[in-house]
Amino acid sequence: MSEKMSYSIAKRTFDLIVAGVVALIFAIPVIFIAAAVKLTSRGPVFYWSDRVGRGNRIFSMPKFRSMRTDTPAVATHLLGDAKSYLTPIGSFLRRSSLDELPQLWSILRGDMSLVGPRPALFNQQDLIELRTACGVETLVPGLTGWAQVNGRDELPIPAKVKLDQEYLQRRSLVFDFRILVLTALKVVRGEGVNH
Repeated sequence: MSEKMSYSIAKRTFDLIVAGVVALIFAIPVIFIAAAVKLTSRGPVFYWSDRVGRGNRIFSMPKFRSMRTDTPAVATHLLGDAKSYLTPIGSFLRRSSLDELPQLWSILRGDMSLVGPRPALFNQQDLIELRTACGVETLVPGLTGWAQVNGRDELPIPAKVKLDQEYLQRRSLVFDFRILVLTALKVVRGEGVNH
């Protein structure tokens, strides 16, 4: 068995175990979050976003809805005044990253991994093209990634892709674990989210 295949199997096994355990731990909080979303704004609890996965395949990624239903389907940084589209609890959900919890479903399905480049929106052509040119589209997108812990919303697209490419070259279970620890620290500190 090749080293690359061994890594892929180990990574997938790690994803399934961790996502399964976290899903069980957060099962009750998820019910309360869903109720809070429903009670504080009109519309569905979940927002299903068309995202670009491995090999540039489109898949639907769930999040707890943190924005109003009339929000344009573009990257948040492209909205004129993103804060004006937030639901009453949207800012809290985004700053705490609790809006990302439903993506555990995508990890269990195999559309995503715990660590990898964040999945691009279906219409982020500049990001998709740059990633494809660098070979990053061969990776399974992640709940968090190297670019996430090095700037998140604050990074311009070329810088994100450079970090994604660095992850492609350096990927290992040890590096993934380091990124997960750095992500946890970022979430606790509320760093890297502009709204």
